[in-house]
Amino acid sequence: MSTPTLPILLFAVFASLFASTRCDHQSQKDAALFIFGDSVNDAGTNNYINTTAFFRANFPPYGETFFRYPTGRFTNGRLIVDFIAEYANLPLIPPYIQMKDGDFMGGANFASAGAGALVVDLKMQLKQLEQLEKKLRKEMGSEKAKGIIKEGVYLISIGSSDYGAALFDPALFQSLSMEDYVGMVIGNITTVLQGIYKVGGRKFAMIGIGQLGCVPSMRILTRNGACSDEANKLAKLHNVALTAILAKLETQLQGFEYSYFDYYTTGSERIQYPSKYGFKEGKTACCGSGPYRGNSTCGGQRGVKEYSLCRHPEKYVFFDADHASERANRQFAQLMWNGSPSVIRPHNLKALFKHEGA
Repeated sequence: MSTPTLPILLFAVFASLFASTRCDHQSQKDAALFIFGDSVNDAGTNNYINTTAFFRANFPPYGETFFRYPTGRFTNGRLIVDFIAEYANLPLIPPYIQMKDGDFMGGANFASAGAGALVVDLKMQLKQLEQLEKKLRKEMGSEKAKGIIKEGVYLISIGSSDYGAALFDPALFQSLSMEDYVGMVIGNITTVLQGIYKVGGRKFAMIGIGQLGCVPSMRILTRNGACSDEANKLAKLHNVALTAILAKLETQLQGFEYSYFDYYTTGSERIQYPSKYGFKEGKTACCGSGPYRGNSTCGGQRGVKEYSLCRHPEKYVFFDADHASERANRQFAQLMWNGSPSVIRPHNLKALFKHEGA
């Protein structure tokens, strides 16, 4: 798909503004940020691939709070990874697919909305990292490229799409237990983590699965708008298995370091007690249609033109039927950066990046 040049130019302007405000403090010691996963982390990858509007957010009102135009991010402004880049003295990290030779500046974003561990997407993202490592070696020389890859932080959010798809296939759990399905997802994630380690990566930041059953798109499927117990059970099983495999890899792979972010607990607190965190609404999305605005119609490009849009997205935990608002993303990013072990463990991202300052 050809993408209008104006958004690309505007992205470049924003990226350079971010760079100029922070990169005067940036040194060669600042670690790069490599981003993998699904729509939680997608900064516009799907603008460039052949997919449907359900897996794209390159139309209004997405992006309007901060960028003033849609970038492909599934929120009204910035993602968790955008704030992490800011705290790490890095510019906005662009989609890898958008980068040209010689464009490397602070990292690459491989994440793609709809990606899962059981389909080709996450493994494809690993292949793209392998391609990038070869390009960096060619452009910078082996030693410098090796240092960038080794000192970089690999931030990953994956699994929600796998479990979302499973929940819409009633026959699946008649032939397979939830535990076995989660085991398959975790098995593929483990293979990719080992693949990144083989390329040279050593520092991993994993975002757990959020309270999947309580997102607006799940509430509309249950009686009385309650959370889906089945979806939440899958999320909990995944998070327990993920933390176990991370601890295991730490003992098996020399130099392997990790952070695990408890997205489930931090998200559920904001859904249940929004006013405690400065929100007014924790169950209904800002943008969408139907009860809780739980139909994924935000922007009117996904088969249904009519949708509702709130006036103040910053008062909502959810921007659309499945994704957090920019304000919620900022709060999650702050917890990931310098939160306590109750939410980010065994290291927070400030420690993983080895930042001495703020």
